Amino acid sequence: MEDQAKFLVRMAAALEALAPAARTPTDWTAFPAYVWDRSGARGVKGIEAPALELLRGIDQQKRAVVDNVARLAAGLPAHDMLLWGSRGMGKSALVRAAVADAQARYGKIGLVQVATDAVTSLPALFSDLAYIQRNFLVFVDDLGFAEGDSTTPRHLRSWLDGGVEARPANVRLAVTSNRRAILPRHGSEQDDPINPRDAVDDNLALADRFGLSLGFHNASQEDYLAILAGYAARYGLNFDESEALEWSKRRGARSGRVAWHFITELAGRAGRKLT
Repeated sequence: MEDQAKFLVRMAAALEALAPAARTPTDWTAFPAYVWDRSGARGVKGIEAPALELLRGIDQQKRAVVDNVARLAAGLPAHDMLLWGSRGMGKSALVRAAVADAQARYGKIGLVQVATDAVTSLPALFSDLAYIQRNFLVFVDDLGFAEGDSTTPRHLRSWLDGGVEARPANVRLAVTSNRRAILPRHGSEQDDPINPRDAVDDNLALADRFGLSLGFHNASQEDYLAILAGYAARYGLNFDESEALEWSKRRGARSGRVAWHFITELAGRAGRKLT
């Protein structure tokens, strides 16, 4: 009997060690931003974002995002947002910068960035945020799904609109993706002998749930040089246009990210800090 009792004690201790630790309650009013992953939330003391005026070549998208985030901060009707398109054109930077701007103007908004592997835990996050006297933009950067994963996209569609676990009224979602439809598209979608539109419509159904969908496209040479000029003026740097264009050619793209990498190179050569 004594051996059995000791065995049960050891078994209970082993099970307790295997059980996930209880999440520490989060103070959802203490920080300007948070990171949400499978272990819960942690506060971030400041939002890393460029000044809005440095985001060039995306003027129409910038106006739309800044206005929508300002509405959310003010407690007015606002859209869930899908920012899609070319890499390095400022999609995620714009989301962060718009929230930082709204915080400076209104104060009552928080940014919650969700790790891509924690998307399935969104209902738990929504449950935490629903009764907080603050508005939140929940941000999923570079969203994608594993091949063959049809469950998570369907859940996300439900959370955006129409499901019993839909995001609460004080929360809106911002998602960035390289694809307009978010989900990968295949030529075989057209091979359905009964109704080839069904597969296409099903893949587009997630993107259609976003009230604001904005495309970002590769920068023209003029836009690329304008982005560089803005950064150079901010940090007191001079640059040669021909060298800047050669830099973009070697990287096979003209974008805000490529421009920033060139500015980093110039600042390093000049011995200047980019702060």
